[in-house]
Amino acid sequence: MTTHHPSSAQAAPVTTPAPDPAAGRAVHAADRAHVFHSWSAQGQIDPLAVAGAEGSFFWDYEGKRYLDFTSGLVFTNIGYGHPKVVAAIQEQAAKLCTFAPAFAIEARSEAARLIAERTPGDLDKIFFTNGGADAVEHAVRMARVHTGRPKVLSAYRSYHGGTQQAINITGDPRRWASDTGTGGVVHFHAPHLYRTPFYSETEEQECERALAHLEQTIVYEGPQTVAAVILETIPGTAGIMMPPPGYLAGVRELCDKYGVVFILDEVMAGFGRTGTWFAADLYDVVPDLMTFAKGVNSGYVPLGGVAISAKIAETFENRPYPGGLTYSGHPLACAAAVATIETMAEEGIVEHAAHLGENVIGPALRELAERHPSVGEVRGTGVFWALDLVRDKETREPLVPYNATGAANAPMADFAATAKRGGLWPFVNMNRTHVVPPCTITEAEFKEGLAVLDEALTAADAHTTAGSGTDAGRPQAG
Repeated sequence: MTTHHPSSAQAAPVTTPAPDPAAGRAVHAADRAHVFHSWSAQGQIDPLAVAGAEGSFFWDYEGKRYLDFTSGLVFTNIGYGHPKVVAAIQEQAAKLCTFAPAFAIEARSEAARLIAERTPGDLDKIFFTNGGADAVEHAVRMARVHTGRPKVLSAYRSYHGGTQQAINITGDPRRWASDTGTGGVVHFHAPHLYRTPFYSETEEQECERALAHLEQTIVYEGPQTVAAVILETIPGTAGIMMPPPGYLAGVRELCDKYGVVFILDEVMAGFGRTGTWFAADLYDVVPDLMTFAKGVNSGYVPLGGVAISAKIAETFENRPYPGGLTYSGHPLACAAAVATIETMAEEGIVEHAAHLGENVIGPALRELAERHPSVGEVRGTGVFWALDLVRDKETREPLVPYNATGAANAPMADFAATAKRGGLWPFVNMNRTHVVPPCTITEAEFKEGLAVLDEALTAADAHTTAGSGTDAGRPQAG
């Protein structure tokens, strides 16, 4: 495969400014006094004060530089501060900074056109939102109005957003505190051979049994009550579990069989992250609705949306769609999207991500797994990878219990602290670390991060049965 290199402007960070610890203390103090952080016990966090960012790196006010293996929250697909996107935002601000969504605006129209050019099948109408959660909210609303049915089926290992409907659809523990049990949501098990709920021994068995389970769920719930099945094409925060061959096509067939709308959530996986424009391209499947956000403009200005098939769009040709947003298709966000998509195409960033996954990241992570007893499984594609960390490779017992906190989470905290000391900012969720740097990361930068990751995994190894000399307990959910 030909190696594709992103813009030289993104190849390395600029020289970090002179340290200014006093400014950093002031930023941190104001944050602690006034900012209420998401998903956190406010008195138990100590957020890092960030002074700047460029490309694949950011730095604090002490002058310490970090290689960002998280891409923010897996959204800076073209890295921090790409000059072409920054310039596009500046130009749009001077031209038409904001305007109501009922009008035809050049940046909005062009962003929609460029997105529709890249979405699979006939997903040619674009409804813009402010982010991924409200994209999911509106996709579900569209499905319910289109079908006249109330229920939505989603997977347990999933995350679809923090708004009320999206959090009910979510399958991970962040749902629990807000789950009313009346959200019209039914959860099911999606395939995941490494921690199979179906006692499968092969990917083929896992696919077949997962599809049978989903069909049984639809039948038992009453197909006439099911509006939609929603799946992350490749689940992100839940663990980057690659669906087995044939699974998504099988879900498509079940949805067609029972008249159910098929929604794919590409908020995290879309726009180059998987080495394709959308993860759906890897599986040759076309949903009825597809949500997106994050990578559409690298998070430079909040933007999300729903790509809508002709069948769903027809429902609203002469019937008003009952939903909207003040900032739907905000000109600054859309201008950033136009510049991001054009830059990704011009600089071969999607192809670069595919090359990294196949020839650099994948092989390097699999080599780490061979040497570290804490790495149970490596999975992923493009610049979208997860390491499943375990206490024991034979039992597959997770390195920490499901949804662990406090002392129970000490092994993962030790892993993360070691990485940060080495200048690597890791993505950590439960017993996993995800390797999700910007799609523009260079091979040299990745290898720099890999060396630190190696050290952090050595710290994790100390908490395994091989490292501690203790017997493993029973396998747990994870």
